[in-house]
Amino acid sequence: MMSIRKWSIACTGMILLALSLPAAAVDVALTTPVSGVVKTVLVQQGQKVKKGQPLVLLDDAVYQARVMEAEGSVERLQADEQEAERDLKRAKELYSRAVSSTSELEQAQVRYSQTNGLYKEAQARLLIARKHLEYATLRASFDGTVSKRLAEPGMVVSAELQPATLIVLSR
Repeated sequence: MMSIRKWSIACTGMILLALSLPAAAVDVALTTPVSGVVKTVLVQQGQKVKKGQPLVLLDDAVYQARVMEAEGSVERLQADEQEAERDLKRAKELYSRAVSSTSELEQAQVRYSQTNGLYKEAQARLLIARKHLEYATLRASFDGTVSKRLAEPGMVVSAELQPATLIVLSR
């Protein structure tokens, strides 16, 4: 049953009537933007949660492996980029002393540009891999109450066109 409060305020001979209605509950369906298998569900229906609290954990072994793979690529390509940078500096110095040709300098510049680009791509893949690992944990996006728990351990979550709702939170 909804409670309605009435206030009357006298204001220069007029009566103003203000109604106070309770805030309507807002249900928000939560899911993960990555695919995986539900490893653990950390909440129950009716439970109050705080913003940022973990609700569901996906099996994150593949995401951890992708982070490690991306970290390895970054380290390898960083070393290649540093070596290409040293070669470019050497080529510039030799060219300035007229010891090497223009084509050797240009080759060093191209190699540096290529390795620098590959290094930046590897850094981007690492950021993406870390974000996907983070997404393997579904967290509460606001303080609320779990109104529905649809996730169960072993459930397969697909991040395709319409991902399954795992938790419904009410404000």
